[in-house]
Amino acid sequence: MAKSSLHCSFCGKSRDEVKILIAGQDNVHICDQCVESAREIVEQEVALQSHRFTAPGAFKLNVKKPREIKQFLDQYVIGQDDAKKILSVAVYNHYKRLTQKVSTDEVEIEKSNIILVGETGTGKTLLAKTIAKLLNVPFAIVDATVFTEAGYVGEDVESMLTRLLQNCDYDVQAAERGIVYIDEIDKIARKGDNPSITRDVSGEGVQQGLLKMLEGTEVLVPPQGGRKHPEQKMIRINTQNILFIAGGAFDGIDRVIARRVNTNAIGFNVDKELQEYQKKNLLQFINAQDLKGFGLIPELLGRLPVVTHLEPLDTDTLRSILTEPRNSLVRQYTKLFELEGIRLSFEPEVFDFIVAKAMEFKLGARGLRSICEQILTDAMFEMPSQKEKEFEVTLQYARQKFDTGKMSKLKVA
Repeated sequence: MAKSSLHCSFCGKSRDEVKILIAGQDNVHICDQCVESAREIVEQEVALQSHRFTAPGAFKLNVKKPREIKQFLDQYVIGQDDAKKILSVAVYNHYKRLTQKVSTDEVEIEKSNIILVGETGTGKTLLAKTIAKLLNVPFAIVDATVFTEAGYVGEDVESMLTRLLQNCDYDVQAAERGIVYIDEIDKIARKGDNPSITRDVSGEGVQQGLLKMLEGTEVLVPPQGGRKHPEQKMIRINTQNILFIAGGAFDGIDRVIARRVNTNAIGFNVDKELQEYQKKNLLQFINAQDLKGFGLIPELLGRLPVVTHLEPLDTDTLRSILTEPRNSLVRQYTKLFELEGIRLSFEPEVFDFIVAKAMEFKLGARGLRSICEQILTDAMFEMPSQKEKEFEVTLQYARQKFDTGKMSKLKVA
């Protein structure tokens, strides 16, 4: 059988090698495969053009002094004064870097990326989200657990800048002075202090991929995120002026710190109370050496020079978190019932009960919501169908609902 003389004018494939061959004027043809490729290219270009920021400079810097930034954080985050001070100073210095004029003394201020270490539920992500409310620079929160080394299933580290671009409507100039919060940074720690023998594509490989980005370089970013492929149109971003804040729970790092810090001193002049307090809050002694022992490579730690910690939450702090902030849990549930025309109130002893259970299960501030849901679920299920306009949560009601729920069956480690 003779081979067809008709062929695609774009890729050169013959009529026999393709499903459909569309004819045009002057004996020009195009195959179905080239049509599909052209459709993808057009869609990418149209999406890129439609997302172009149409008002350059709309992200004007709203400069706040460090004290003003901390005062704003105090309205939403209870305690953690040291972490809030360090974050406030870092953000303010980031503003100053962006606004500094070219000087003749050749002194260039370098950015100070930050790493936050704290137990689960102590407020790391909340601090980042609260700063995002205040700042007038593009801000993105990304999760480190989805990233893998280039060439493997997962997302490339460059895709975190895609989130930043999306948040500023693809204005590259605005994105290049934004802030990125990398959550769960501890989940990409390598398995031991020694270099990996086998390839660690979601741990050490991701850390190595982050190095140049944190320090400052030009990065090719896929506009829609995900994996990069050759036919995709890239956006070039310079990360020199992007501030990176990393946070993680680093579960078990207290054992690494304990080996370095002597908390078992003996003698007549030893302050036992101070010693016990230090044992309960070993994170206050954390430094880059401990993070290296946990599994972060030294090159990455060198690009995260500011290390701070969030203190474990005590009973008084948890009670304040429950009732005092602008978006406290009590206010949230009161608002939910108010939308149904029901006035919600609590006996003061209920708050002490909720806090005691949260301390017992060691879930931090997140545990407060779990316990509140356990207590109020039946009321939120029944009361919208009833005509009652007031509902008071008593200590007896709270105990009864908690004791009959699933959380009461959990064993505390």
